[in-house]
Amino acid sequence: MRVLMFGWEFPPHITGGLGTACFGLTKGLVKHGVEVIFVVPKAYGDESKDGFRLVNASDVVLDFSKIDTQEYLEKIQFMEIDSNLVPYLDPEEFETLVTRDQLSSKTETQSVFSKQYSFSGKYGPNLMQEVSRYALVASSIATNNTFDVIHAHDWLTYPAGIAAKKISGKPLVVHVHATEFDRSGENVNQPVYDIERHGMTEADLVITVSNLTRQIVIEKYGIAPEKVITVHNAVEPVDRPEMDGVTKHVKEKVVTFLGRVTYQKGPDYFVEAAYKILKKDSNVRFVMAGSGDLLNRMIRRVAQLKIATKFHFTGFLAGPEVDTMFAMSDVYVMPSVSEPFGISPLEAMRSNVPVVISKQSGVAEVLQHALKVDFWDIDALADAIYGILHYEGLSKMFIRYGKAEVDNLIWENAAVNILEVYNKAVIN
Repeated sequence: MRVLMFGWEFPPHITGGLGTACFGLTKGLVKHGVEVIFVVPKAYGDESKDGFRLVNASDVVLDFSKIDTQEYLEKIQFMEIDSNLVPYLDPEEFETLVTRDQLSSKTETQSVFSKQYSFSGKYGPNLMQEVSRYALVASSIATNNTFDVIHAHDWLTYPAGIAAKKISGKPLVVHVHATEFDRSGENVNQPVYDIERHGMTEADLVITVSNLTRQIVIEKYGIAPEKVITVHNAVEPVDRPEMDGVTKHVKEKVVTFLGRVTYQKGPDYFVEAAYKILKKDSNVRFVMAGSGDLLNRMIRRVAQLKIATKFHFTGFLAGPEVDTMFAMSDVYVMPSVSEPFGISPLEAMRSNVPVVISKQSGVAEVLQHALKVDFWDIDALADAIYGILHYEGLSKMFIRYGKAEVDNLIWENAAVNILEVYNKAVIN
């Protein structure tokens, strides 16, 4: 089985769980003998390429003299839209980026039909333009490579997957890691929703990372239930003895939130729970590790509650920094409002850290040894955290059985289910 796979990011250059999931899944598939051609908009040269081929879309030269490419260009011109979509920036950053783009655009003369595109691979104001150009490059890659099935991760790559399917005639599998309803609640960005729905409609099969997400795909996007298959995410098994020597340099217990500081992740519930706990026990420190459009608001709220001496903001963490943070943590908290899956609790449990997660998360479907609360129930959230911090027997139980549980939730096992989806798509 040979797979042409499209993803928007790849470790170590990631903004969250999407790139981590793509990497883990790819490695898992390779272990089962699957050949993977993984295409990213921009490669930096330091990505791991163990057992698979990584293609940098920015290096691909398009040959528009080919008839098949010309025909597809005519079909996808409608996707070239001008949209200032910046999903992970706060309003101040957005305004700065838009201003810079307007100044630079006065001297830009590059045509959409140039033979080679340089992608940023980021989530800036030209995101929609990059998504559509990425689809053009995908048609060229599909023309010049041999494969059995196409796999497109998240909405950013759905147009590329559709382009590859149109050119090659091979089946398309789209992987829904999150939906616009997770990111924006009911105030969806219509162009993104349209791309998501078009990708799911054109796909032969749709993979969702949880049953929670599967239900959203069926109900909100009108996709036939028999076409949507859940394959839960997983985590990479690791053994890091060097983490045993990590020192946190504070005497207090440490409670950690790690993720994007956005509406979806519920950071405000974490802050309010911290306030309740600190009123009972001042011997605790809280850490919010991440960045996002609600970060400034969280900092202001911490100041208003007068808990800043016990609350720390680290900014975005990645790679070894995440491992170090978990090594210093006594409890990990994920109070997400809507979480398609949530890999970080698995990473925490892998590091012997007990976790508190919201019932509104996909990972709650597979974890038994985690405390689960409704994201909105601040009292229950505070009680769960307080219980783990103050009852040693409870903490030890979750550490012991949680580590054993997560050791079985590995990408190599998830890849078996993905391979079954590929076979089904090819047969159909």
